[in-house]
Amino acid sequence: MADWREQVTRLYLSDLDLAGFRAARDALFAGHPQSPIPLTERARFTGLRYFPAEPSAVVDVPVRPASGMLSIDTGGPDGVVHYRRSGIAETPWGPLTLWWIEAYGGGLFLPFRDGTAGRETYGGGRYLTDTVKGTYGRGLTVLPGGRLRLDFNYAYNASCAYDDRWACPLAPEENRIAAPIRAGERVYH
Repeated sequence: MADWREQVTRLYLSDLDLAGFRAARDALFAGHPQSPIPLTERARFTGLRYFPAEPSAVVDVPVRPASGMLSIDTGGPDGVVHYRRSGIAETPWGPLTLWWIEAYGGGLFLPFRDGTAGRETYGGGRYLTDTVKGTYGRGLTVLPGGRLRLDFNYAYNASCAYDDRWACPLAPEENRIAAPIRAGERVYH
């Protein structure tokens, strides 16, 4: 798993444009031994499904302070994972809470579920960043002055969207927005 995370981190920190990033991500999912794509499906795997690039899905937004905790039972060997609210991003589609994972090393986490969930995208929602998994600097960039750049063209599915053997924290109620965001990764099947 260490090599998978290193490869993901290298991909997210690369200088590839969106098309190159998507092609490299598809190759990683097709060929890496730790890919979340089930082994039985890899021979016929031709790539993930994405919405076309959407310039309006890139927004610079203010972040206001937030406090409180959230605990999510993963239903798997990770048990209960604790998250601390780090801030609330005021997006054009509605507020989204940014979380800090309260575990060794910590990490930023931004799960969301929008109006496309269950039809065009995975029903449990998608992630914009999960730095524990190495997804740095594409979906979420911290800007000066208490602002964030959110690029939903890099929204992606949690591993459980591809295979039931994975247990994933899904978007909490406060990160569920009614507006559709037609950018990023689409439903796998």
